[in-house]
Formats: sequence, structure tokens, C-alpha cells
Amino acid sequence: MSNEKFDAEGFYAALDGHRQSKGITWKKVASEAHVSASTLTRMGQGKRPDVDTLAGLASWSGIDVKKFYRSNTATLAKSEPLSEISALLRADKNLEGDSAVALETMLKSAYEHMRKK
Repeated sequence: MSNEKFDAEGFYAALDGHRQSKGITWKKVASEAHVSASTLTRMGQGKRPDVDTLAGLASWSGIDVKKFYRSNTATLAKSEPLSEISALLRADKNLEGDSAVALETMLKSAYEHMRKK
């Protein structure tokens, strides 16, 4: 049995963030991504998408599905989540410098408070 798993809930959360940033409804996501609205509803309830739906949503959103691939086995070193978050916030054209820094500070503080020790 494989120790790998796709983090469907994480992917859905990222997709929701993308949807919110575009200011559109889930129905519009379904239409633009050419996927079933009912599948998006099921994903919101924790169900995993089929491969065609996953491909369509990844293509539409530009979200890298590899970031949601989890493994319990030893893997090569990856970048730390906080470094990725910082880079993404600072690269966001919708945020001015001070706003990105403020968000980054809040997220780092919350992350440090909640992370597994």
C-alpha cells in the first residue's frame, strides 16, 4: 500500500482562495473550468475530485497540484511553508509593500503559535 496521499481539502481551500480573489461564484468556477458544479459541492464536503476534474481545476486556476501531494516517507528537502507564503505575498500585485508585510507578520505569528512542536 502506498504512503502517498492527495490533500484534497488543501487543494479545495487554495481553489477557494483563487475563486475569492477573482470575486466569482462556485457556479462560475464550474462553468469556466468546465467541471460539474455538483463535483465542486462534493469537494467542499471533503470528497476527492476525479482526475479529469482535478486537471480542469488546476488548468483553470494555475494551482500546482504537486503542492498538495503528501507522503509519509522520507523525501527530498522542500522549501518551508513560511518562505513560500512570504514570497507569494510579496509578489502579489494586489498588495502594496506594507500590506504584504503586515499579512506576512500576522501569518508568521499565527503559524508559530499553532505549529506542531
